[in-house]
Amino acid sequence: MARTMGIFRIERDLPQRELAARVTALGRPMSNTMLSRIELAKRRCDIDDLVAIAAALQVSPAALLQEPGAA
Repeated sequence: MARTMGIFRIERDLPQRELAARVTALGRPMSNTMLSRIELAKRRCDIDDLVAIAAALQVSPAALLQEPGAA
């Protein structure tokens, strides 16, 4: 999930700080550090985080769970 999230974020030209702000605006408080740790697979991503990050990236939660390049 972490690699896929980073790919979607970069494709959308979103800095981590902006994505964290979008997730927070959706009601799931998230700092830039928290988001960075999720992307580096150094922090657990619970279902609430997954849903909020997916919404902020405008993708489905399932898309974030797929391996990069999976069809």
